[in-house]
Amino acid sequence: MSDARHIKSALISVFHKDGLEPIVAELKRLGVTIYSTGGTQAAIEAMGAEVVPVESVTDYPSILGGRVKTLHPKVFGGILNRRDHEGDQAQMAEYNLPNLDLVIVDLYPFEATVASGASEADIVEKIDIGGIALIRGAAKNFNDVVVVPSMNDYGTLVDILKRDGVTSLEERKALAARGFRVSSHYDTMIHAHLSGSSLDKGSVDTLNLSVPQSRTLRYGENPHQAGQYFGDLDGLLKPLHGKALSYNNLLDVDAAVQLMEEFKDDAPTFAILKHNNACGCATRKTLAQAYADALAGDPTSAFGGVLIANRAIDLATANHIHELFCEVVIAPGFDDDAFAVLSQKKNRILLERQPGDLPKSTVRSALNGYLVQARDNGMEAAETWTCTTANARPESAEDLLFALKLVKHTKSNTVVFAKNGQLLASGTGQTSRVDALKQAVEKAQNFGFDLNGSSMASDA
Repeated sequence: MSDARHIKSALISVFHKDGLEPIVAELKRLGVTIYSTGGTQAAIEAMGAEVVPVESVTDYPSILGGRVKTLHPKVFGGILNRRDHEGDQAQMAEYNLPNLDLVIVDLYPFEATVASGASEADIVEKIDIGGIALIRGAAKNFNDVVVVPSMNDYGTLVDILKRDGVTSLEERKALAARGFRVSSHYDTMIHAHLSGSSLDKGSVDTLNLSVPQSRTLRYGENPHQAGQYFGDLDGLLKPLHGKALSYNNLLDVDAAVQLMEEFKDDAPTFAILKHNNACGCATRKTLAQAYADALAGDPTSAFGGVLIANRAIDLATANHIHELFCEVVIAPGFDDDAFAVLSQKKNRILLERQPGDLPKSTVRSALNGYLVQARDNGMEAAETWTCTTANARPESAEDLLFALKLVKHTKSNTVVFAKNGQLLASGTGQTSRVDALKQAVEKAQNFGFDLNGSSMASDA
């Protein structure tokens, strides 16, 4: 028996009605029998298509305020029956069940309802039961049935319908896999909410990660390694210009964003990072001066680096940046004339930092498992410190706080020297603190910085 299947009937049950028009138009053109109920039925009829009410098939009305609509043997029999199974087909005839060749679902927006701060009662009402059952039933019977589990798959369906609604087994199986991915993610989000088990809230009994893929990267850390990014990157960093971010770009961007979180409420601050470590950082009255002094910290390492600011980039700052080859520039915004300057380099990546907090926990693979920890957000206020020497400069506490913010985001063993709101030198990633100190002192000497009167912070 050929694995090709022709769509002759469809069950549609969607929360959002957007995007249905081209699908309904194609179904109508092909003469496909459409089954639906409630608001979906009304929306489809408003598009000029005839609809068979599900209630006329089940001989049962929608009950419990709409909680039970499609959960009925006559519906699921039409989905789950095996078209080439004699026993199944005998029962289909005995009970007068219609075949359902296509199932289109858009689930209740559970995640969005939780994020909106809705009441617990409203959140519970947005736990979809019938829709999940339809997705799983249609996905299980992919040998005969096409499942469209979300609005993201509407385009695929329209392409199929334009080919007169004929599908291959490979296509149906791929959509079934999508269906189980949608249902798995949905249930994971419900479990996380009801159990209160969130990584951001502390320990969890089971680590459930359900994160959609955002993009396939050109490669991983090295060209021979495959690479992918999972997550809503655009929700945090809006891409404005330049080439696609690489795996290594993303690591540097992550380090830069984490570092600048320490300075987000400070005076204009600019940082330059290379290989996840700050090679320059300064806080000044103007962003242009902050950039100039950040660059002075290590102009050699800054070449090809990632730049980040806690203020919108103005024209004066952009003109200075434009003289440097850099991979990425990140800021809360870019003045129009500044953007015009920086976008002259077609590959230079410009990212706009969007409002919003970073995750409160970190996850990384280790051996055959995962390590989870709370993010290091701690920083004691300088007012709580006790000075144990008699000759501390009045500005020492402020400089030491600046150095501590930097050292927290620098690979240990590390030593950082800072003075007057500027990173003078750092020794990073050394196997001993002594070596880190030697490296920092040597760099300070190479770039003409006097470390007398500076503040030093170290992390082992």
